[in-house]
Amino acid sequence: MERVEFRQMKDGTREEYLFLDRLEEEFNQGLVDRLLRALRNLENSLSGYQVSRLEHSLQSAARAEADGADEDMIVGALLHDLGDELAPYNHSQLAATIIRPYVRGEVTWIIHHHGLFQKYYYAHYFGENPNERDRYLNHPWYQSCVDFCERYDQASFDPSYPTPSLEHFEPILRRVFSRTPFDSKVIGEEHPLEL
Repeated sequence: MERVEFRQMKDGTREEYLFLDRLEEEFNQGLVDRLLRALRNLENSLSGYQVSRLEHSLQSAARAEADGADEDMIVGALLHDLGDELAPYNHSQLAATIIRPYVRGEVTWIIHHHGLFQKYYYAHYFGENPNERDRYLNHPWYQSCVDFCERYDQASFDPSYPTPSLEHFEPILRRVFSRTPFDSKVIGEEHPLEL
C-alpha cells in the first residue's frame, strides 16, 4: 500500500490505519532533526537584539547547564523561544506544547508561562502591569518560573557570553526526545496550562 483509499477518516480500515501508524512512527523518528533545523532558522529571526534568537536560545540553555539544571530544564531553555516565528503572540505556549510529552510537568509549565513572567522586565514601558505574573503567586511552580526568567531567559542577550554551539546540545535533545511520549514516570505531576 502506498496510500490509503479513504477520503473521510470514518471510512478507514484497520489495515489503512496500521499502515498510517507505521508511516507516522517513521516520520516521528526525525523529530530532533526537525527541531535542530527550526533552531538553526532562529539565526535569521527577530532582529534588533545584540544576539540572534538562536544565540539567545543557546545562551539560555548554557546558563541552565552551568547552573546544574537537569536535562529537562536545559531542553526547555533551549527550545523556549522556538515558537517566535510561527506564534509571535503565544510563542511560550507553542514551545511548551512541543516539549510537553517528553519533560516533567514543571518544565512544561515554566515554558508555557515564561512569556508572561518575562513581562516583569519591560511591561511598565508599555503602560502594562509588570506584576501580572503574580496571579500565579500561589502556584507551586511560580518561583521556578521567576528563577528561569531571571537566571536563563532575561540574562541571555550578551554577545560576550561564552556560548556553546547547537551541536553541544544535540545529544541532550536526542536523549530527551527519545523518551516514550507522555510517560507518567517522566512527566509526573501536571498542572493545568491555563493562560
